[in-house]
Amino acid sequence: MGLALGVRHVQGLFLLPVTMDRDWSRETFGLALAIQNLTWGLAQPFTGMVADRFGSARVVVGGLAAYAAGLVLMVHADTPAGFVWAAGVCIGIGLSGTTFGVVYGALSRQVAPELRSWALGLSGAIGGFAQFAMVPAAHQILSAWGWRGALLALSVVMLLVLPCALPLRSRPDTSAAAEVDMPLSAALCEAFRHPGFWMLNLGFLACGFQLAFIATHLPAYLLDRGMGPAHAVTALALIALTNVLGTYGCGLLGASHRRKKLLAGIYLLRTAAMALFVLLPLTPTSLYVFAAVMGFVWLGTAPLTNGLVSQVFGVRYITTLFGFVFFGHQLGSFLGVWMGSHLFEATRSYELIWFVAMALGVAAAALHWPIDDRQLRRPAMARASA
Repeated sequence: MGLALGVRHVQGLFLLPVTMDRDWSRETFGLALAIQNLTWGLAQPFTGMVADRFGSARVVVGGLAAYAAGLVLMVHADTPAGFVWAAGVCIGIGLSGTTFGVVYGALSRQVAPELRSWALGLSGAIGGFAQFAMVPAAHQILSAWGWRGALLALSVVMLLVLPCALPLRSRPDTSAAAEVDMPLSAALCEAFRHPGFWMLNLGFLACGFQLAFIATHLPAYLLDRGMGPAHAVTALALIALTNVLGTYGCGLLGASHRRKKLLAGIYLLRTAAMALFVLLPLTPTSLYVFAAVMGFVWLGTAPLTNGLVSQVFGVRYITTLFGFVFFGHQLGSFLGVWMGSHLFEATRSYELIWFVAMALGVAAAALHWPIDDRQLRRPAMARASA
């Protein structure tokens, strides 16, 4: 998960080298990454269903293979359409099989409920550290081998970590009578009738919008404002480093505080950080403070959201249900990457998209606060407890 998220985290570093070499617009690159995020979200419920039925190992292996293939095809794509298929569709499918939905789902079933928030926070922190390490590594490889060599090297690394899927070979535990009695179709109907499920979807859309826009367009934004590539690399590294502490901390807080309130607070803090960053004069200090604050609340939403889904609906179909919630996140990611590119090409500025991201943050906080986070009481549960 750390490697998959790490490679995604540094894709913004490839924007200018690829577009300048291919003589493409930023919107072409942005569209490919937008399709990647949308494909990731569309595929996540289905990879979740496979993982819930057959276990996570097969999904992880397939995801790593698709990811590696996408990186190789990016090198050989000499048309915008080919680049979209490689960076968008192939890598999007790869991400759906190697990141939050599948990994968090497996962990949610393997640990006791009282340790679940800690386990999710710890796995997210490890993934965040890999993102931090990937920033200087990708920068060095880009400098030494160019963007083509860097992508090929990353594809080889993806295949080298295939053995990491081995501990997930066991099938999901279906021993809980209350959840065995409920087929997947009934579980989906139950979730789709729950207002909080849709509030999570809409709120998570804001998360994806903000993160994908910043990760993809921040290096170009800084270059346009007169800062060099080293500042962008340092900012992305700071985001990844503080994300390690933030994700682990959010996991711990989720065990003792109401997750919906923590999520609302995260969205408000992000909005405040973006407002200060855009409205105040841009300096290296303001950039690094912004990166540190954003990193601290970067991926903390993922374990909290996953924990909230399992808290309300149980863990039998957690990978599938979180997959549907995660689609909202990826729809937002698609819009954040694509709108960032489109509005820049139209206005030659990123100013408007920053304010869109802030407005969505406020809306997300308002959506999370009223969610009914009580565990659902099913008839089978009532009989079992009696």
